[in-house]
Amino acid sequence: MKDAFRTTRWSIVLSAGRESAPALAELCTAYWYPLYAYARRKGRSPEEAEDLTQGFFAELLAKNWVVAADREKGRFRAFLLTAFKRHMGHERAKARAVKRGGGRAPLPLDFEDGERRYSLEPTHDLTPDRIYDRRWALTLLGRVLDGLEAEMCASGRADLFAALRPHLTGEPDAAAYREIAARLGMSEGGLKTAAHRLRSRYRDRLRAEIADTVTDPADVEPEIRHLLEALGA
Repeated sequence: MKDAFRTTRWSIVLSAGRESAPALAELCTAYWYPLYAYARRKGRSPEEAEDLTQGFFAELLAKNWVVAADREKGRFRAFLLTAFKRHMGHERAKARAVKRGGGRAPLPLDFEDGERRYSLEPTHDLTPDRIYDRRWALTLLGRVLDGLEAEMCASGRADLFAALRPHLTGEPDAAAYREIAARLGMSEGGLKTAAHRLRSRYRDRLRAEIADTVTDPADVEPEIRHLLEALGA
């Protein structure tokens, strides 16, 4: 178990240093939006938040900041926000200069979509740190669901996934089971078996996605609890 765990993305990044740039870029591309939302909730304009986010990633990839990460408690979520806060402490002009003249191709981040998403954020008193954690949790769950949907579609079970997606975290009532089973031309027993397997696969993919962002398998369960707390569960 331990040896297999070391092959996850964040573990690879920490162990390989500069040679892990592609793996680090992949993680950053997946989880950039929580940082953008953090900067916006701190009062930065869309243009400033874009400059800060892209400039941060340029420096992160160029200067190999991950060598300073805590290898005993290494969680990519916490590392990324700590490093971003440090970056935001620098002058804004420096962040813009790194983005535009740092000699590195910018990551392919859709800031127009990011600002659209931010405009839909709740306007109540979520602190920047809380909106970061909430958006991290939602981004991670979105990746899990997208991967599971692709898996189900590839096996010809797109309709089954669409019908059961709202019920991945809990059992539907008997009436819902009957309605879904009738719509899909399945028996209720067959649908319940399929739902149980799909929820099990969902949990497996969730754990695997979280495992990719920590260095120790013992951190997976605490990260799941943190995710649920961030979502207000």
